[in-house]
Amino acid sequence: MFDLKIIGGTVVDGTGAPRFQADIGIKDGTIIEVGRRGADDPTLAGAAAQTIDATGHVVAPGFVDIHTHYDGQVSWDSMLEPSSGHGVTTVVTGNCGVGFAPVRPGTEDWLIKLMEGVEDIPGTALTEGIAWGWETYPEYLDAIGKQQFSIDVSSQIAHGAVRAYAMGERGARNEPATADDIAAMSRLVTEAMEAGALGFSTSRTLAHRAMDGEPVPGTFAAEEELFGLGRAMAAGGQGVFELAPQGAAGEDIVGPKKELEWMRRLGGEIDRPLSFALIQVDADPNLWREQLDLSADAHAAGSRLYPQIAARPFGMMIGFAGHHGFSHRPTYRRLMEKCGREELAQRLTDPAVKAAILSEDDLPIDPTVLFDGMFAFVQHSLERLYALGDPPDYEPTPDRTVAAIARARGEDPLATLYDLMLESNATAMLMLPLFNYADGNHDAIREMMLHPAGVLGLSDGGAHCGMICDASYPTFLLTHWARDRHRGEKLSLEYVIRKQSHDTAHLFGLTDRGTIEVGKKADINVIDMDALTLHPAAMAYDLPAGGRRILQGASGYAATIVSGTVTRRNGRDTGARPGRLVRGAR
Repeated sequence: MFDLKIIGGTVVDGTGAPRFQADIGIKDGTIIEVGRRGADDPTLAGAAAQTIDATGHVVAPGFVDIHTHYDGQVSWDSMLEPSSGHGVTTVVTGNCGVGFAPVRPGTEDWLIKLMEGVEDIPGTALTEGIAWGWETYPEYLDAIGKQQFSIDVSSQIAHGAVRAYAMGERGARNEPATADDIAAMSRLVTEAMEAGALGFSTSRTLAHRAMDGEPVPGTFAAEEELFGLGRAMAAGGQGVFELAPQGAAGEDIVGPKKELEWMRRLGGEIDRPLSFALIQVDADPNLWREQLDLSADAHAAGSRLYPQIAARPFGMMIGFAGHHGFSHRPTYRRLMEKCGREELAQRLTDPAVKAAILSEDDLPIDPTVLFDGMFAFVQHSLERLYALGDPPDYEPTPDRTVAAIARARGEDPLATLYDLMLESNATAMLMLPLFNYADGNHDAIREMMLHPAGVLGLSDGGAHCGMICDASYPTFLLTHWARDRHRGEKLSLEYVIRKQSHDTAHLFGLTDRGTIEVGKKADINVIDMDALTLHPAAMAYDLPAGGRRILQGASGYAATIVSGTVTRRNGRDTGARPGRLVRGAR
C-alpha cells in the first residue's frame, strides 16, 4: 500500500527529458514507483492512504534554492516563507559570508548588525526572533536539527562569523590574518564541515557592509587565507566554496577577472566546486559573457567554477511602503510620524497633501543612517524606474518607465511617480533594475541561463526585506520563461525545471532529491500551469517586533509535497512539518 499516489499528471521529472504521463507511488517519504500511463496500464496498481488527482497538471520535483539567508528566520518561522510558497522544498542558507555561528558569548548583537547591514533584515526582528543557545557551528546545526519545518534546511559556514570568532576585533575590522589566525579559522571550518555544513561562504564585494559601514570580515582576505580555508573545507567534507566576488555589484569591473584566476587555481587544487555571483553590470554590459566563458574554460581544465545567475533584473522595489523618492519631504515626514499605515495611505490621496509634498525641498541626508540617501537616488532614476502592472511584467518596455509615462501624460515625472505609487491603496511597487537589464530586455539573462557553467541562484530568500522579494524566482521561471515571455524566445518547461531542481541539488551534493525517479526523496510539486500566477509584491509587517518585509505570493500550486507529506494545498499551508535539517556529506 502506498502512503500517497499522484495520478493522471504530466511528469516533468527534473532530468531535462521530455514530459510524460505517469502516476507516482510514494512510501515512507520515498518515490517507490513511477508508472508511465498507457493503453495497457492506465493507472498505477495498488491502494493508497491518500491520492492526489493531478489530471491537467504538471508534476515536477520540489525546487532547491541554493542562495537564501534564513539563518535567523529558522528560529521563529517553521514555514520559511516566502520560499515555501513558491514550490521550494529545500533551501541552502549561510551565503555571502554572513551567518550566526560560531559566536562568542556577548557578540551576538555584532553578528545581528552585520546581517542587518549586509542583507537588510531588520535588526529588531533578529534580536527578538533568534533563540540563541549555541557557540560553535556544530551546536548551531544541532539547534536547527531539533526543529521541524515545512521544507528542508541546510547551511554553510560563513567567513564573517569565523573571522570574528577566531581573530576577535582584528578579524571584525578586516585586519590581515597571520598564519596562526588562518590555522585557527581552518580548524573551525573543518569542524563545521564534519558536522554537516554544505560549504563555506565569503564576500569580497564592497557593497556588503555592516550597519557601522565596515565591509564584511574577509572582504580583503589575502590569497593565503582564502586557500587555507578552501583546503579546510575540502578536508572536512564534500562542500561548495561560495562567494560574492570583487566587482559583483559593479563597483570594480577589473576585479571579477582577477577573482576568476585564483578561483580557478583553488578549485583545481581542492577538487571542490566554487560558486560565485554573476550579474550584468552597466559599466561593462558584456563582462558577464567573458566570465561565463572563463568558467567554461576552467571546467575543461578540471576546475569546477559555477557562476550563480539571477532569473530576472537585479535591483529593488520602490513604493510608499518601502524606499521611495519623497521620504525627506517635510509634509511626508510629518504624516509618517503621526499617522498609522492605513491613515497615511488615505492622507496621501489628498490633492492638497500631494501638492505640498511635490512643492517642497528635501530635508538633509543623515550620513549616519544607512540608505538615508535612497530618496535622492530614486529621484534621479526615473528613466529606468518601471511600472510593473498586475500581474507584474518583469521585462517591461521602455514606455513603462516613470519618465516615459510622464512624457506621455505631459506632466512632471515626480508627480507621475507619486500617482503610480498611490495605486492599490498606496501599496503599489515599481521596479528599479540596478543590474541584469542593461539592454532593456532579458536576452542576456536567457543566454546566462543557457550557458552550461551557469547555475540558478541569488534569490536571497529571507533577505533584503525592504527592497526585494526575489524568493519568488521559481514561480517567475515557470510563468515568464516557460510560458508567457513575449519579448524574445522562451525556455522549455523541462529545462526551467531541471535548472532549479536537479542542477541546484547536485551542485551541493544533494543527490537524493531534485528528480522524480524511483528511490529519490518524495519532494514534489503539482502545478496548474494554466492558472499559475505571480502576484504583485507588497509590504507585510509580520516579522518579530513588527518588522517589515516585501512578500510576493503565487497561486496555481495545487500541492507541494516534502518527504511524501503534503505541506501546501492550493497555496495554503497544511500545518505539516516534515522538513528537517540536511547535513552535508562528510
